[in-house]
Amino acid sequence: MAGTYSEETTAERRTEDGLLTDRRVKWFGIVVAGVFTTAVAYLLYRILSDFVDYDLLVGVIPRFLDAYLLVLQIFLISSVLSLVAGVFVGLGRVSRTRFTRSIATGYVEFFRGTPLLFQLFIIYLGIPAFWPPGQFPIGNWNVPAAIIGLTLNHAAYSGEAIKGGINSVPDGQMEAARSLGMSYIDAMREVVMPQAARNALAALGNDQVILVKDTSLLTVIAVPEIISVFRNVNSTEFDAWTPIVLVAVAYLAITLPLGKTVRYFERRSEWGGTDE
Repeated sequence: MAGTYSEETTAERRTEDGLLTDRRVKWFGIVVAGVFTTAVAYLLYRILSDFVDYDLLVGVIPRFLDAYLLVLQIFLISSVLSLVAGVFVGLGRVSRTRFTRSIATGYVEFFRGTPLLFQLFIIYLGIPAFWPPGQFPIGNWNVPAAIIGLTLNHAAYSGEAIKGGINSVPDGQMEAARSLGMSYIDAMREVVMPQAARNALAALGNDQVILVKDTSLLTVIAVPEIISVFRNVNSTEFDAWTPIVLVAVAYLAITLPLGKTVRYFERRSEWGGTDE
């Protein structure tokens, strides 16, 4: 009995020590989060009260609005094209044909292994070089080049997300579909791909947010996007903080609704989940 009582007392003491440790960690996290939030709030207050020229802010809003609409247009087109192309890349990565699988793998390795900036230069400067000087058929080439570059780059990442989603589907799903008389293509379309899309949704959503931020690189190929407007305002007005505020608002106006949309579809895609 004495031994049993001693063991129970020791177990209770260990549990109490564990709870005390957990409580300390909890409060440490609360303190750190509070200090961080206070510091960020104070920094934002100082910037908005001491460093932002609100007369200039109102004056440059139309220029940022034009850039915002252009970035939104480029993002929407590139997003749709990259997702569609990513499905084919992902299917190629899991293809039973070695040649198809090798081509898809080479595509992914190139576009993931080289910088997006390098790819944009190849498309923007390299493709027109195939024509004699002054004879390139597309006059305003910077926006089409931007869409092509973003699409090709992010199709590689979307393809890898789709590949991971397909590989996460149990093999028994395909076997069951084939045993019911479905062809391989029908089984992929009706059984495997819906589950793969659900499994890859988080990675695909994250890649789309990155796509939005990658539009900031388009300034190097003369696309009048948000960062380009910021540089112009800063160079003429010698004011960095005022346009920086509009840059942050412009990007967050795209990424925050996009993140919320992705989370909505994630909830809808959960087994037995609802959209509440």
